[in-house]
Amino acid sequence: MLIHTAIEQKLLSAFDPVFLDVVNESHLHNVPQGSESHFKVVIVTPQFDGMRLLQRHRAVNAVVAEELAEKIHALALHTYTPSEWYEYYAEKPPASPRCYGGSKTDKTEKASV
Repeated sequence: MLIHTAIEQKLLSAFDPVFLDVVNESHLHNVPQGSESHFKVVIVTPQFDGMRLLQRHRAVNAVVAEELAEKIHALALHTYTPSEWYEYYAEKPPASPRCYGGSKTDKTEKASV
């Protein structure tokens, strides 16, 4: 099973989200083509009501602990309650931070940072 699919299925089962987007961002990093090592997860669920950001991230990390331990190098998490999502991000989810650690294609920007 693809890592992307495993992450998506586990999060759907654990959180019953109103919105879930699992994005393989490995192509943005210095990894072989077809890699599944860098992911972004945008998840919106009522289960996050009353939880602080750190608690939300810990909850997601617990669900994908096996993938984090064995297969994933980086996991960017964007965790929201439905009210937060609809108020701030429904039209445009936040972008993951840029990776400056080894891009093959953007040597000039990396050197100037």
